[in-house]
Amino acid sequence: MDRRLEVAIAAATAAGQVALRHFRTDLQVERKADRSPVTVADREAEQRAVAVLRDAYPTHAVLGEEYGEQGSGGARWIIDPIDGTKSFIRGIPFFATLIALEEDGEITTGAVYAPALDDLLYAQKGQGAFDRQGPLRVSSIETVARSMLVFGGPSVLRSRGYWPAYERLVDRSARQRAYGDYFGYTFVARGQAEAMIDVDLKPWDLAALKIIVEEAGGRFTDFDDRATAFGGSAIASNGLVHEEIRQLISAE
Repeated sequence: MDRRLEVAIAAATAAGQVALRHFRTDLQVERKADRSPVTVADREAEQRAVAVLRDAYPTHAVLGEEYGEQGSGGARWIIDPIDGTKSFIRGIPFFATLIALEEDGEITTGAVYAPALDDLLYAQKGQGAFDRQGPLRVSSIETVARSMLVFGGPSVLRSRGYWPAYERLVDRSARQRAYGDYFGYTFVARGQAEAMIDVDLKPWDLAALKIIVEEAGGRFTDFDDRATAFGGSAIASNGLVHEEIRQLISAE
């Protein structure tokens, strides 16, 4: 295994274990400027991830949800210490630490560790995507009519003006579920659903998931068809239904 991937996995696992120690305890919940929740677990987990990454790559830059940008250069680690803080606070086990490496503007490495489930997914550009059972592969379903679609949250789609698009996707697809945060993307990477559609996102929400979905054979873009984790929206699909979904979202 490439050292960069080994370090990403080590950082995700170490930070996830920090978060797990706080899980289902009496945590004080604060509100950030954007009104999203944060706890001491988020901050300590990010600090632990940064410590692991800096120990291995002291000159690399870091972009984390809680402490922002640190350093500069052609290589940058992107960290979400607890993706799914709202679930974490409510004692729901579907939260994870997300670690990605961006090199010269491209996401090349990603690791996702869900400590309450002891679930690990990881990928590196050109090397495939894996969990502990082996390689991951997206599904082979070719039409939205036969697809299961996953949504990050219908209320957010409504508030961002995508309710008509949501209705079109629901009407056209075979089955729908709403599994927020990192969790929905794992269904796509594992071939259990055909697409995850989400909005109101930050780079740390998406970077690690982008490379995992792509290396599992899927496709990842924002709603404007840009293959980026920085667009604020996401369509992660098996690739076969991607264009049909994008057209349904953009239809007038």
